[in-house]
Amino acid sequence: MKFVSWNVNGIRACLKKGFLDYFNEMDADFFCIQESKCQDGQVELDLPGYEQYWNYAERKGYSGTAIFTKHTPLSVKYGVGDQSTQEEGRIITLEYEDFYLVNVYTPNSKRDLARLDYRIEWEDELRGYLQSLDEVKPVIYCGDLNVAHEEIDIKNAKANIGNSGFTEEERGRMTTLLGSGFTDTFRYLYPTQTDTYTWWSYMNKVRERNIGWRIDYFIVSDRLQEKIESAEVHASILGSDHCPIVLKIK
Repeated sequence: MKFVSWNVNGIRACLKKGFLDYFNEMDADFFCIQESKCQDGQVELDLPGYEQYWNYAERKGYSGTAIFTKHTPLSVKYGVGDQSTQEEGRIITLEYEDFYLVNVYTPNSKRDLARLDYRIEWEDELRGYLQSLDEVKPVIYCGDLNVAHEEIDIKNAKANIGNSGFTEEERGRMTTLLGSGFTDTFRYLYPTQTDTYTWWSYMNKVRERNIGWRIDYFIVSDRLQEKIESAEVHASILGSDHCPIVLKIK
């Protein structure tokens, strides 16, 4: 099965920049997007063969997630726990016979770290949720997780220590998650690969010079490790300040 995850930074804008060309080319079983930035009725996607599940943020032009899938789920859940996370449309869970698929757009702690405490509460609550699912059946967890886990995952590590997305607290929560029965699929296959990123600032020529961060992930239950076939970063695909990532799993 093929899974794609992409923070599109506004699906309506991305549609004008080749989204459907890439979508059709990938022919994925599951295509997850984050930061859709739209409300119900603001965009209509004609995706033959796919069911569509959207979690819209109440605030216009903000956050939001969606999953497009060829496979009808056993159940669908929007949000988890704290009501504000549901108001921001950040989580969709699809249940299947053999696994759960969880698509997430993690809150940014903000440049001045004003939302760091909220972010850490979010991380702890989400980890508990993922662990509860994992007790039932394996989990495939993906999305823009807004953290570069290790120094290898960011171009200028030393200059960014303590900045939003690279704080000790955020990185530590990722370490805790991965230590509680979950695997970062890309690092599992490529433990030492450098200069592979999924997000670049819109500042002048930053992407051209590959000054980026790896903050988009496919994370799976440890017992799925042997089923991982490939984990790819499609850095050449434009249309957003993030690029798509792809997981193939048996």
